[in-house]
Amino acid sequence: MKKQMLVAGLLLAAVSTVSAAQGADGKAVYEANCKKCHGATGVPSAGIKKMNPKIEDLNAAFFKTRTDADLIKQITEGKDKMKPFKDKLKADEIVAVAKYMRTLGK
Repeated sequence: MKKQMLVAGLLLAAVSTVSAAQGADGKAVYEANCKKCHGATGVPSAGIKKMNPKIEDLNAAFFKTRTDADLIKQITEGKDKMKPFKDKLKADEIVAVAKYMRTLGK
């Protein structure tokens, strides 16, 4: 219950600070924290896909089925082999990364 409340609080804080996210550089945060697994263009390398077959390409089809809240939740909590970033990134950085990720799917 505590974890759910923390995540809900982070989501609310993140969504309410979308304008503050303009201060955080989503591309820089992505490159420092996400690029290793998700690739510079949102396409994981063959080696990463072999280690984690569930990892998806960050393309238009991926984003079509996910809301900004979904992305924020996944970055915050992690999923499958992806570690959570709630203790590493600030809420505005998480929002900035989610916003930047959408540019990869175009």
